[in-house]
Order: sequence, then structure tokens, then C-alpha cells
Amino acid sequence: MTALPPLSLYVHIPWCVRKCPYCDFNSHRVQEQLPERDYVAALERDLIADLELVQGRAVQTIFFGGGTPSLFSADAIGTILELVARHLTLADSLEVTLEANPGTVEQSKFIGYWQAGVNRLSIGVQSFQAAQLQALGRIHSGAEAQVAIAAAQKAGFEHINIDLMHGLPGQTPTEARADLETAAAFGVDHISWYQLTIEPNTQFYSQPPLLPNDDALADIQDLGAEFLAANGWRQYEVSAFARAHGECRHNINYWRFGDYLGIGAGAHGKITDAATGAISRRWKTRLPEHYLQSVKPLAGESVIARQQQLLEFCMNALRLVDGVELALVAERTGQPFPGPLLKRLQSQGLLQLGDERLVATPLGFRFLNSLLAEISDYQPTG
Repeated sequence: MTALPPLSLYVHIPWCVRKCPYCDFNSHRVQEQLPERDYVAALERDLIADLELVQGRAVQTIFFGGGTPSLFSADAIGTILELVARHLTLADSLEVTLEANPGTVEQSKFIGYWQAGVNRLSIGVQSFQAAQLQALGRIHSGAEAQVAIAAAQKAGFEHINIDLMHGLPGQTPTEARADLETAAAFGVDHISWYQLTIEPNTQFYSQPPLLPNDDALADIQDLGAEFLAANGWRQYEVSAFARAHGECRHNINYWRFGDYLGIGAGAHGKITDAATGAISRRWKTRLPEHYLQSVKPLAGESVIARQQQLLEFCMNALRLVDGVELALVAERTGQPFPGPLLKRLQSQGLLQLGDERLVATPLGFRFLNSLLAEISDYQPTG
């Protein structure tokens, strides 16, 4: 391994007004007043315990996820950013993203978030249509979502992501495209557009809704991708579309197998050891009430086995439409991409190597799970 990967910071805020029926994230319904002050103090304890892992690197990006981070006040978010700056070196071009819901209470905080140092908002719209929002258990209306986007722009945010789902209960291709048209009309620079999937431990898993069939899903994806491409949106990842310079740098660091600290209840991190090159995953105490009481909230840690590192690298990197530099495989995992495996995948039409970049072909991109299964099953000979 020639160099340590770039470093990001993920901050998890675990509370929501209401748990959505499709959500399998570590989120918990607010029962009473949010313990902002105590949680900020717990985040600082958590960060201090992780400082030995930083190895002198500057943090390139910060991402507040949840849950619903916009339930926290602008003052609380500002305090978190101040304590991060006290303990870590921050890059000059720091990207700071905060996930926000379109509710009217959150909208009133947008100016405060901007002034606190947040420079990118990710607004969880999911759909602009009343029937779809009701089916998803969302608590905002389509009109409120549009007001929220406009309010974020008025507050000063130039970098805004709109989160949209497709393949929703009863959704037609025309309805899915209409959501994209509404989002694109605002002139934002990023749209996350991903298919609703039914995950274990969710209400939808135990009470599944009627979703579009495979033919309808294919039509939705084709029609949506056609609209986005025709209107200046570049797909750079499986579910991410951006205008010029609008890509999410935090997520790109994930996809390029970069490192990240994770602080907050249930937060996960990935860290490369400077001395040994070992790559570890770490996770924190999941329940907020336990996290608040923890002096050192680390719940577990595991080293990614060498033979597993190539698969995990590819699970991330091959999601990128343009792939990654072939040399990055060895740089991030300490081992080159196996030549025999590369030849096999090329012969199957799943991988291509152009300008020394490792890229999934259109066929490999479409059947990414099959491509990854080939990598997982590979056994070197000799």
C-alpha cells in the first residue's frame, strides 16, 4: 500500500418524527424533547476515542445522516462542527452535507445551517405526489417539498441533492418521470434516484405493498434515465445523477474505498492502519440511550480479511459509471487485481479496461450482482 486513502467523517443523528415503513436504518421515533446537548457531548467523547485512528490526515468531507439530522437545531449542528474543527484537521475545500426533511420546521433552520458551515443539503423528498407520499408514510406534502427546495436555495445553498425513489406502490413510468421533471426544474445540481427495495426488519417486509412488476420497473428506469440524460444530467453511479461539478464527494470517497470515521449511535467506520495496511470496520453502540451513557461507545471491530478486500473494493468501485484507475486496486487493498480474473471477466463481457481504468461494461453494470459473484467465487490457482 503506497498511500493512505482520503479520510471522511460520518455523523449519525438517530431520531425521526416517525419511522417510515420502508426504512431499515438505525432510526428511532422521538418520544420527547431531543437530548441535543447530551448527544453533542457524547459525539465529542466518541470522536476523541477515535483520534488515534486519524494518523495525521485531514478530513475531506463530513456527512450528517440519520434518522433526520434536521431535527437538530442549527446551533447544535454548529457546535458539532466546532468540536470537529477543534480535534481534527479539516481540508480547505471541506464538503459538509446534512440530510434534511422537507417539513416546515426544518425549513426554518436552513439559513442557520448555512451560517454554521453546512454547504450541501440532501433533501429527502422521495416523491412529489400525494398518493406515493402517503404509501411511503411520509409526513410532508409535495407542495411542502417544493417550498423546502426553494427555501434551501434562498438560504444560500448552491449544492443541493434531491432524494427520490422509484418503483413505488402503484407507480407508473409517467409518474416516476414526473417526479424527476419536478426536481430537475429547480436547477439543483444532484439527484439521487433509486428503486424502493423491501428490507428485513421493516413494516413493508411484514406487510409488503403491491409494487410494479419487472416490466414496469424496466420501463420506469428506461424512461427516467432517458429524461435525465437528455436534460444534462450525468449518471456517475448506480443511483446518482449530477450536473457539472455537482457530484457528492463524500459518497465518492465511499465508492473509491476511502476511509471514514463514524461517530454517533450505530455509526459505522472504515479505517486503514498506517503501519500494517490492515483495513478494519468499526461500529458504535446502536441504541441512543446506551450511546448517551457510554464513555467509549465502540461496539465492535473486525479486520477485513485480505481475500475479502478485493470483493469489497469492487462492490463499491464498480458502482461508478466511469470505474476507477486500475492502480487504485493495489493502492487501496495492497494487492493488484488478479490478471486471470480480469481476463475471464473481459471475455464474459462484464469488465473492460480502457486507459488503465477498471470499468464495468454496460452488461456488467446492468448485472452488477452477477459480476460481483464472479469476483467472490474466484480462487487463484498455483
